[in-house]
This record gives sequence, structure tokens and C-alpha cells, in this order.
Amino acid sequence: MKITWYGHSTFRIEIPAENDKGKVEILLDPFLNGNPKAPVTIEEAAAGLDHIIVSHGHDDHIGDLLPLARASGATVTANWEIAMFANSNGIEAINPMNSGGTVDLGAFKVSLTTAHHSSAKSNGDGTFAYLGNPHGIVIAAPGQPTLYYAGDTDIFGDMALIAELYQPTIGILPIGDRFTMGAKSAALAARRFFKFTDVVPCHYMTFGLLDQTPDAFVAAMEGSGVAVHAPAPGGTVEIG
Repeated sequence: MKITWYGHSTFRIEIPAENDKGKVEILLDPFLNGNPKAPVTIEEAAAGLDHIIVSHGHDDHIGDLLPLARASGATVTANWEIAMFANSNGIEAINPMNSGGTVDLGAFKVSLTTAHHSSAKSNGDGTFAYLGNPHGIVIAAPGQPTLYYAGDTDIFGDMALIAELYQPTIGILPIGDRFTMGAKSAALAARRFFKFTDVVPCHYMTFGLLDQTPDAFVAAMEGSGVAVHAPAPGGTVEIG
């Protein structure tokens, strides 16, 4: 499994598959325009893309969903409200689901889990469109480590159930504080609830309101036996 960070909480996941390409490419939470750390354009990100999976409806997670889906033809997987929002804007390849559900997409299965956050898209005039509950995302592919992308969330005790149900060994956790877990809470979540072998932090450095480095999280994970990967935007981590 290859994990490429496009800055903030946007990730490209590549997993092996028995198709013409020999792989399936997934983009999590598309936010490129307006993301000062994004190393690619929408057109570059769209190349070879098969799936887009969205955790929740905030602009810094859904901002480029529509242009990226149009440019790539990728299937959009998200909660019902986000999927219907995409469909109402001309995106036909949608895969609506919701909390606790699992869908088999061939090369992998995707599940949506609870997250403690909010979810609404700005209308640009000071009002907001409700886009359902926020979620975490679990990606499970045969022969590959299972990945848990927590989305934007606080720490919560039922992470233990996510760990028990899906047994992820890769975690992608927000650490930027203010709007999500900070370093201390994210490290506690990783250490207490999960049996991760590898963790990738996200949702930091993008804007001045967020923590600017992963240093505090890396320090809090010392001695855990978990490998912490903090690539620069555009960097790739290969696991498994």
C-alpha cells in the first residue's frame, strides 16, 4: 500500500488490484485549490484516479470534490447527503453509505465509522448546507494492511470498538488541535485503543490556526513501538 500526502487531510492511496493497471487509486478528502501545501493540481490528481472517498462536508475536505470527480470519472463514496450533493451537481458515479456500513468495491472494502466533529459546506454567503454526520474511513484490501483514516475528530472511547471490528494496523490521525485532536489526544488514541504498526499524522501546518509541526505527536509516540511517518506534502510512504 502506498500513501501519498497532498497536505492537510488529502491523501492518495494506491493498492494492488487485478485490473488493467494492476492497481487501484483512491483519493481521500479532496482539498487542493485553497490548500497552500498541495503539491498537485486537480488535473494531476485526477490522472489514473478510480475512487474518491469523503469523510465529511467541510470545505477543507470536500472543496474540490466536484471538479476532481468530473475530471477523473472516479466513483464518489460518502455519506448519503454528500453523495446526493455530488449527484445533484452532475456526478453520476456515486456510492452512498453511512455510519457502520461496509461496501465491497472489488479491490477493497470501505466502511464508515463514527467521528466526533461537525459537517456542513459553506454556501459563500455566510450560510451553510448541512451534509450529514462526519465519519472516519476504513479501507480493507486482500493481502494489504487495513487502514483507518480518522477524519476530523476528537478522541472518543468507542475507538476501541473500531479497533475491535476492523483491526486496522495503519492509522491516519489528525493532530493539528483547535478543530480536531491535538498531539496529546491523538497519541493517546493511537496507544490506548489501537494496535497500529504505522501512523501518519495530518490536519496540521496548513493554516496558522493549526499546530505547525508533527514534533509534539512524534515525541508523544516515542516508546510505543509504532512507526510514525510524517512526509512532506507530496511525499509517499509505502507500507506492507
